[in-house]
Amino acid sequence: MKNVLIINGHQKYPVVAEGKLTQFYIDTATEFFHKAGYAIKHSEVEGDYDVKEEVEKFAWADIILFQFPTYWMGVPWLAKKYIDEIFSTGQGTVTYENDGRTRSDATKRYGSGGLMQGKSYMLSITYNCPTSEFNDKEGFFSGLSLDEANVATHKTFQFCGAEPLETFSVHDIFKGDLDLEKEKVRFIAHLEKHFS
Repeated sequence: MKNVLIINGHQKYPVVAEGKLTQFYIDTATEFFHKAGYAIKHSEVEGDYDVKEEVEKFAWADIILFQFPTYWMGVPWLAKKYIDEIFSTGQGTVTYENDGRTRSDATKRYGSGGLMQGKSYMLSITYNCPTSEFNDKEGFFSGLSLDEANVATHKTFQFCGAEPLETFSVHDIFKGDLDLEKEKVRFIAHLEKHFS
């Protein structure tokens, strides 16, 4: 049996971002992993959490599913705070040993000191922007792909040695015509592709 940690990276802002869409994806993922026989633990960046317990969850997990909305082109600040606290506290035991370099071996590169080898992670992101803004030199992201636009989050996991799985994203969430049943089918197909 594999262990999956599902992180709720949402930060609530009344009226604008209540967290219902993030919770929809977390509930869908939880149901999927439960049916597939995975052991599941949850974490939430908003509210009280015990840093030591969270580090232990990362030690336990084989897979980390990080579900979050994009706020101002990145993770919500409470999600960044969570990452900073958990990944830093896990130094030397769970997340990373050091930055990988050593005076005795010049071939050791920066970013090679992670302790999360054998673990994988998936980003699942909700966006207001349309998909057309990525991979287009005339678009808002100046030709960057979805993953390139989220490089800081990817590099954080890479620094700790975890392997990326294909990112999932949903777009145009404020247009008013988001078909949640259609998006649920698409999300489940994405999970099946990587976890079946």
